[in-house]
Amino acid sequence: GGILKHSTTLTNRQRGNKVSALPATLDTLSIYQLAAQGELTLLKENLQKDENLVNKPDKRGFTPLMWASAFGEIETVRCLLELGADPHALADQRESAVSLASTGGYTGIVVLLLEKNVNINSYDWNGGTPILYAVRGNHVKCVETLLARGADLTMEADSGYTPMDLAVALGHKKVQQVIENHILKLFRNRETD
Repeated sequence: GGILKHSTTLTNRQRGNKVSALPATLDTLSIYQLAAQGELTLLKENLQKDENLVNKPDKRGFTPLMWASAFGEIETVRCLLELGADPHALADQRESAVSLASTGGYTGIVVLLLEKNVNINSYDWNGGTPILYAVRGNHVKCVETLLARGADLTMEADSGYTPMDLAVALGHKKVQQVIENHILKLFRNRETD
């Protein structure tokens, strides 16, 4: 259902649902809104006027890259990285682009960021890591990708939950299975070493 899913995303955007979730700013459209909406042409125009804007944080420390990551705008993420956006930047609560992408289950963006050597276990002040956010959101493919790239399964949320505990507590059966398979694979590899 890839095609169908995509068309609903577009109609949502046409309805303006995504936009209403963004903080109102004084400028008609801020660089953050443009990044979140994947308005690449306008975003590039703004960034070309002032190269400091590419890593400029908003009031909560979110950069345009974080906004694009949180909203699943992969082309915008790719473009911002090319323009020098810092994938390691952290917002005021230590939120990272990779955590925000994991929260939304945007696996393609997670992969792009991990290729830039971002910390796969970055821990924020809400007590979350990318893998914990992916588990919470029931994002199976994202969980698989993070595990395949070495996400730490022993790290606990502030609540004391590991990713596995969280999957069990939320009843996310498929995610549980993915984690179990990963653990079995780790054990098997250890035996063959």
